[in-house]
Amino acid sequence: MNNVSKGKKGEEEAARHLESMGMTITERNYRTREGEIDIIAYEGDTLVFVEVKTRESQRFGLPREAVTQRKKRNLSKAALAYMEDRSLFDRPARFDVVEINITENGKEINHIKNAFEPIA
Repeated sequence: MNNVSKGKKGEEEAARHLESMGMTITERNYRTREGEIDIIAYEGDTLVFVEVKTRESQRFGLPREAVTQRKKRNLSKAALAYMEDRSLFDRPARFDVVEINITENGKEINHIKNAFEPIA
């Protein structure tokens, strides 16, 4: 499976998982000059920016390890643009990471809430 189709499949799995946890997805693949946010959702009144990482092996480390400082900075800037564009500064917000590990036996989903703090 190529990286694009693997990523799309992972995002679909993550969206189903988030919805099953009671979250409401409001946007997917939100793009700005700074970067892209895979999923934007609400958990209650908390705005949740979700980065999805999908892997078929751990040869290059755990999926969460691919969320580098640079990626966190870009996600933070994109989230700020989203909140500014929609006047959402009165909302609590957080960054989550959803790891999808695809194995021979199926898939494993690991949802890391409050995975990191915004970086300026």
